[in-house]
Amino acid sequence: MSSSLLFNITTFAYLISMVVFFAFLASKNKAVGLAGSLTAFAGFAIQTVAILLRWKESYDMGRGHAPLSNLYESVVFFAWTIVLIFGILDIKYKYRVIGAFVVPFALLGMAWAQLGLDSGIQPLVPALQSNWLLYHVITCFLGYAAFAVACGISIMYLIKVRQEESEGTSPAGGIIATFPSSKILDDLNYKAIMVGFPLLTIGIITGAAWANYAWGTYWSWDPKETWSLIVWFVYAAFLHARITRGWVGKKAAVLSIVGFASTIFCYLGVNLFLSGLHSYGGGG
Repeated sequence: MSSSLLFNITTFAYLISMVVFFAFLASKNKAVGLAGSLTAFAGFAIQTVAILLRWKESYDMGRGHAPLSNLYESVVFFAWTIVLIFGILDIKYKYRVIGAFVVPFALLGMAWAQLGLDSGIQPLVPALQSNWLLYHVITCFLGYAAFAVACGISIMYLIKVRQEESEGTSPAGGIIATFPSSKILDDLNYKAIMVGFPLLTIGIITGAAWANYAWGTYWSWDPKETWSLIVWFVYAAFLHARITRGWVGKKAAVLSIVGFASTIFCYLGVNLFLSGLHSYGGGG
C-alpha cells in the first residue's frame, strides 16, 4: 500500500467527518457529533501512517529526508497539524461542533494537495539539507494550525453574537443552539492563540538559525521572513490588546481572522506569487 493511497483515504475521511459535523449542526444529536470526531480521528491516524510511509518511501528511493520539503508535503502536514490541534481541543473540552468550522480547513488542504499539486518525492536542494528543517517546519505549522483553529472558533463567535444581538435575551435556536456560549468561544479563541504564538515564535527563531546555517545570515528581509514577522506582530498585537486593554469579543474575533488570513498569505501567497530565497519549497 502506498502513501498516496492512504492520503486519498485520509481526504475521504475528512470529507465524511465534515459532512457528519454538518449533520450534527442540524440534528443536535450527540452521537452524530461523536461520530464526526471519531471519523476525523480515524483520518488523522491514517494520515499519520501515510506520512511515515512517505518518509520510508523517500529512503527507499535514495532521497532520505522527512516529508516536509515541498509544497505538497507541507500542505499535507498542515492538514495533519490542524486535525491534531482540533483533536486535543475536542478531547479536552468536548465542544464537537467546532469540528464543523475547523475540519473543512484540513479537508481543503488535503483536497488541494491530492488534486492540484505534484506529489513526487524530490531530492532536497542543498539549503534544505539540515536538521533545522524539522525544527523550523514542525513548530511553524503547529503554530499555523492553532491559528486555523482560532479562526474557525472566531467565525463561530461572530455568528453566535450576531444571532444573540438580533434575538435579544431570547435563547438562540436552530444550528446556533449547538454552539458554546459566546464567552466560551472568546476564551477558546484566546487559548488557541496562546498556544500558536509561542510556537510561531520558536519557528521564526529556528528559521533564523537555519538561515544562518544555509546562507550565512540570520535575517535577510526575504518576503517569507518579512511576512512571518508581519504575522508575528498581528498576533503579538492581539495578545497585547487582550492582556493590557481587555480586548475581547468582536474585536478579538476579527483580529484572529485577520491574523489567519495573514498566516495563509505568508505560507501560500509568498510561495506562489513572490520570489525569494523560500521560493523553492512550501515548507514554511
